[in-house]
Amino acid sequence: MKFQCFTLGCKVNQYETQAMEQQLLSMGHEISDDFDLCIINTCTVTAVADRKNRTLIRHLRREHPDAIIGVCGCYAQISTEEVSSLGVDVISGSGGREEFVQMLLKAQRGRQLVQVDEALKRRVFEVLPAGGLTERTRAMLKVQDGCSNFCSYCIIPYARGPVRSAPLSQVVEDTKRLASQGYLEIVVTGIEIASWGWDLKDGSRFADLCEAICQAAGSVRIRLGSLEPRVIDEDFCERMKKYPNFCPQFHLSLQSGSDTVLKRMRRKYDSARYFESVCLLKKHFPDCAITTDLIVGFPGETEQELEESLAFAEKCGFAAMHIFPYSRRSGTPAAAMPDQIQKSVKSERAARAGALAKKLREGFDSRLIGTEQEVLFEQIEQGFFTGHAKNGVKVYAKGEALYNQVRCVKITELKDDGIVGNIV
Repeated sequence: MKFQCFTLGCKVNQYETQAMEQQLLSMGHEISDDFDLCIINTCTVTAVADRKNRTLIRHLRREHPDAIIGVCGCYAQISTEEVSSLGVDVISGSGGREEFVQMLLKAQRGRQLVQVDEALKRRVFEVLPAGGLTERTRAMLKVQDGCSNFCSYCIIPYARGPVRSAPLSQVVEDTKRLASQGYLEIVVTGIEIASWGWDLKDGSRFADLCEAICQAAGSVRIRLGSLEPRVIDEDFCERMKKYPNFCPQFHLSLQSGSDTVLKRMRRKYDSARYFESVCLLKKHFPDCAITTDLIVGFPGETEQELEESLAFAEKCGFAAMHIFPYSRRSGTPAAAMPDQIQKSVKSERAARAGALAKKLREGFDSRLIGTEQEVLFEQIEQGFFTGHAKNGVKVYAKGEALYNQVRCVKITELKDDGIVGNIV
């Protein structure tokens, strides 16, 4: 059978898609744009994400009227009835990936199959094969699922359920296997990886996980996904700076630099604790890149709170910031909060935050001019090979046969979304 996969949303979805892709390939099925079966792995983090899901589902149903279409992921978990109305054949939620694939292979057009559990009752981590999407140079390693933070704006705990951690022995085994398969970088991913070990109740800490992965990977680069700032302490920094294969890029979710907004968001830290993490990272990893997410226009956000947030971001000196106007998400406490911000105001605030993000990124990248960076090259763009330095910055360089090579590059100038250099 010919099949195709479509993924919306986060790296966890990408990871789970590649696992299903591997499962189908191992059965002898073939990837093709002219498919008989397709998988759509969905996201529901915002209302915008929901619209993208619906648009893609409708498009594929229209263009492939006879194909078996299966929809899974967070959108299918939260909005099962809505997905059911879109003419799909198989619906599964954010768990049970192997069962979902088996359902797809048995499905018939016109006889809809639905299997969605109650996410909040999940207690076991679903082990799926680690790996990379077809033609990717980097592999993903999912170590954790679920979230127990229940931030006031976020639907994900309801879509993914509580924290479930992969056993350390399984993580180490997967890491060694990926290293033996020739991947040059492994990205550690999960819904909230800093919470790894909470549910194991054996004293396991996130630093134990990171150290075990770095040891098992040998010379393969290890890059972490998004982190909660409270996981960064002296012990973590002292242990991880010993590993030359550990990438000094840290994505610390901020969301707001205003303490009053953070409190309304139900975040588990204040700006002082966040800045402590920033200072620790810069102390122990002097050339590291610290990146973040920032939400503007959260319900009740005043001009003063916005200014506090932007000033704090500048104080932290981020290498990059992803700016999000607050998106009202049905089913979350924030959606019912008073003083919702008008769309035009959110757009104006996002533009101001975006201007600051550009200034900070250019400032960080400018400091790399004249330095030499180890770059893993991944693809060709605009006549250049492109890849990422250990600190996560995108690098452009001219050369021959650089795909999936790690090369030293001397940085010479800035580019719109990265830096340019020459192969040393």
